Amino acid sequence: MLDAHAKYANKGCVCHDGGMGMKKQLKAEDREFLSRVRQAAFANPFSRDRDALDYALAGVERTTPASECLKRVLALVSARLARLGRDGVGRVDALGSDEDRELYEALVLFDVFHCHADALDGLIQAQLRSGDQPAPAPFARSAIGMLADRGLPEEEAIRSFSMFYQMRRAYYFIGAGLVGCSDCMREFRRRLWDNLFTRDILRYERCLWDRMEDFSTLLLGETGTGKGAAAMALGRSGYIPFDAKAGAFAESFTRNFTAINLMQFSENLIESELFGHRKGAFTGAVDHHEGVFARCRPHGAIFLDEIGEVSIPVQIKLLQVLQERTFSPVGSHERLRFRGRVIAATNRSLSDLRRGGRFRADFYYRLCSDVITAPPLRQRLSEDEKEWPMLLENAVRRLAGREAPGLAADAERALREQPGMNYGWPGNVRELEQAVRRVLLTGAYEGQAALEAPDPEESFLDAVRGGRMTADALLAGYCLMLHRRHGTYEAVANAAGLDRRTARKYVVYGRDNAARVP
Repeated sequence: MLDAHAKYANKGCVCHDGGMGMKKQLKAEDREFLSRVRQAAFANPFSRDRDALDYALAGVERTTPASECLKRVLALVSARLARLGRDGVGRVDALGSDEDRELYEALVLFDVFHCHADALDGLIQAQLRSGDQPAPAPFARSAIGMLADRGLPEEEAIRSFSMFYQMRRAYYFIGAGLVGCSDCMREFRRRLWDNLFTRDILRYERCLWDRMEDFSTLLLGETGTGKGAAAMALGRSGYIPFDAKAGAFAESFTRNFTAINLMQFSENLIESELFGHRKGAFTGAVDHHEGVFARCRPHGAIFLDEIGEVSIPVQIKLLQVLQERTFSPVGSHERLRFRGRVIAATNRSLSDLRRGGRFRADFYYRLCSDVITAPPLRQRLSEDEKEWPMLLENAVRRLAGREAPGLAADAERALREQPGMNYGWPGNVRELEQAVRRVLLTGAYEGQAALEAPDPEESFLDAVRGGRMTADALLAGYCLMLHRRHGTYEAVANAAGLDRRTARKYVVYGRDNAARVP
């Protein structure tokens, strides 16, 4: 995890044959074992390579349960550390070469991390319960002390402990926070992990751990695929430094993530919500207001949902924030510093928006340091049949607040019958969760087949001509028709003489009720 060459180059450490005294060197068999440990320890845990590395290191068959494989690896690491200690290699600085020190350090980090893995998991749960107040980490002294006893300088030991916490949070929020076992979900998790640590976690630890705010992320995917959950997993898994004096991390990860749906606000208010405003900046600005960029903590992240719907002027101002890392509240010339990451999401085709002149190319290229697509539900279900019961059990657990296998089984039987296993789930996981609610309430869910009618506009116009619509349904249908033609809520608002927030409300209402047009 650490740049051993940089740490020891100026400390007078020499090889085994001179200088400050006799230094050790690793035997060939130790160097080979430690190399394999380092490779496995820092591999992406959601990659198939990691599975192969773990089983090869443990020397067990792939049919062995993962928990037993890990126990075997930990036993081998502990035994190797003990033997190296008997051979006089009990500290990093006992070794003469940079390569040997790096290998031994990786072994130590692996051992100390797993010694405190359960305590780190407990800290995550404690922090979720305590909210925005940083939870104490009483085991930190033990972990940092073990690292220091093995020869890591105090500053590096504290940073390594902070990395332990980040890695454990990332594993928790990406692994447990995103449900699914299909190949596409595994790949989705792998991409999210790399988004946090890059494809080379050792390089990340050496050079980038405190520079990730310059890497923005764009999440793509159909509506309801879980882009918001993915954004939260990223936002809650950023690096947070440990405050040794306070005995806690500098910030709560619950406070380090701020989400805003850009379509919740009218054109007049969206800049205020993003950048804040000063008292008197506009009619109704009776006091100062902090926007989300000002509220974002150092090492934090902002999630901009529905980024494909914002106007060109807002895109220009967001581009300035990404390029210059500064912004000004509305009604002020003061330049404030933004120190967080930007995560954005849309279900729209940005290439279509760009061709239509509704999304600036320069904004897109500055936003897309990494582009990750959330897989649709139909792909997940087609790849792995175990995805279906997992999703249903999770949906029921969220609704009931506890495990309820009987309810999940009832929902599965009803949905297998109707709409059936060949249903395309156009609303993805969000629709599935709503379907579970419908089944629990009424015993059945018919699906959204009407949304796939060959000519929904004609069906709407027929209903109008037949005088079979309420005023709200009429306006909603009209707004939905405009949105299908023009593609943006802003265009709908202009054509219908509404503000954008109201236009969006009626478009969404129209979508939800399209299947019930008489």
